[in-house]
Amino acid sequence: MTIDDPLTLALSGERFEARYRVRADDAAAALARARDICLEQTVEFPEALIPNDTIREQIVGAPEPPIAAGDAAWDVSIRYPVEAAGGELTQLVNVLFGNVALQPGVRLMDVTLPGTMLENLPGPRFGIGGLRRLLDVPDRPLLCTALKPMGLSAQALAQLAYNLALGGIDLIKDDHGLADQPFSPFAERVPRCAEAVARANRETGRRCLYLPNVTAPAAAVLPRARAARDAGAGGLLFCPGLAGLDAMRGLASDSSLALPILSHPALIGGLALGPDTGLSPRVLYGRLNRLAGADAAIFPHLGGRFSFSADDCRDIATGCTDAMGGPAPIFPVPAGGMKLDRVQELCSFYGRDCMLLIGGDLHALEPGEDLVQRCRRFVALAAAA
Repeated sequence: MTIDDPLTLALSGERFEARYRVRADDAAAALARARDICLEQTVEFPEALIPNDTIREQIVGAPEPPIAAGDAAWDVSIRYPVEAAGGELTQLVNVLFGNVALQPGVRLMDVTLPGTMLENLPGPRFGIGGLRRLLDVPDRPLLCTALKPMGLSAQALAQLAYNLALGGIDLIKDDHGLADQPFSPFAERVPRCAEAVARANRETGRRCLYLPNVTAPAAAVLPRARAARDAGAGGLLFCPGLAGLDAMRGLASDSSLALPILSHPALIGGLALGPDTGLSPRVLYGRLNRLAGADAAIFPHLGGRFSFSADDCRDIATGCTDAMGGPAPIFPVPAGGMKLDRVQELCSFYGRDCMLLIGGDLHALEPGEDLVQRCRRFVALAAAA
């Protein structure tokens, strides 16, 4: 049976590429799985029932020969027509891993986009170079911390922000758990903290940035971001797993905001935990954050509170910093229970183009030490690393 369609497909022939790791007993089985993915991620239709050859040839993904990747593991690359993504990040992610996210034994390992697609996804506004210029920190690792714990008043958080900025921290973010709670309402917390950091900057001559959390219900994201900018915030914290990758992309592309964005991994972590399913750390924490406009991406470093390996962390750093053909490299932000005595190790692992996020340990004061002094010790350790 054929279907008469007045729309004649005449696609560009240009394709983007996704690399998957699949579980299969041999190359033939891996290729069969790849062909299933080609159909599932495009037409979602039995191949024998595709109504015409034009759709089969121009729409359905095209697999490359499988490459062995270990015991019963195979890497298969699939090329999809650029038009299938429709020029939208949401649909791009859907084509890359929409339905097959529901299947066991399939993991998205990497993605390569042609320049024509990257024109619509320019990535971060600042990236590593722009954020360094904004902060006037040309070479050492950037230093970040969070306002916590939840339950402090807006006034107490502002005093904390002042001391952290006075001590030399480069970026002070809201903890991702700070939203619009009654004990620290957004409309009160953000102006107080922004003013406190600005006051410390006047005293030190530095350029510390305060990044309030603008993760919110859909209708509130942009109003909160604009309120933050108007209050003097120097950047934004955003959780794309909670409020959407494309919502973050919208903030990054909004020239009326023009603020750097720090991405937090709340909720998304489970997408990368299993070796045979989900997304590779490179894609989840690196590639997608860059495409969605983050300037830095938080993730758990090995040996902290979360079960990430050295290979995972290297993969994330690669996804954040290697050449993508368009989006600027962004800061990898190792976190998750890091301590001052690990600064040298962290700098050796990631190099100087990283952002070190230490939270609770900054408050573990030594006898005779105050918070400002402890922050200055953090700065000295990073500068010497």
